Amino acid sequence: MEEKATQKISLILYHGARILLGLVFLYASFDKILHPAAFAKIVYNYRILPDELINLTAIFLPLLELTIGFLLIFGVLMPGSVFIGNLLLIIFFAAIIYNKVRGLDISCGCFSTASDESSETTLYLLRDFSFVVIAGYLFFKVFISDFSGSKRPS
Repeated sequence: MEEKATQKISLILYHGARILLGLVFLYASFDKILHPAAFAKIVYNYRILPDELINLTAIFLPLLELTIGFLLIFGVLMPGSVFIGNLLLIIFFAAIIYNKVRGLDISCGCFSTASDESSETTLYLLRDFSFVVIAGYLFFKVFISDFSGSKRPS
């Protein structure tokens, strides 16, 4: 009986994490899709990508976020969705850390392209770290463990 309760809790956590991250990716994509030029400026301010990739990134990345968001919400193509979602979140987290270490005070551009968005890097790091943890849980559930808590057979 206790094992069934654990499985039920595991499924609730899995679906909650999946839907939450899906909503995060959807929300993050909207303003960037509507304002690609403003988002291109934010990407440029990170000073990580070569100039030739700025506009391509400003157009492609929000569409990728939108796609990953829908796939996670609907639970479709989960291995690929979870892998790419984890990859994106780790890259975003690393980019913020990289710019904090370099002393650049940038607008995150995570959820808004507005220039008046606060540039409180510590809050971005805490928020993005929580997203990475949730994504890591999904990665564990999809690739390593089944829903009973035991390891998947190799």
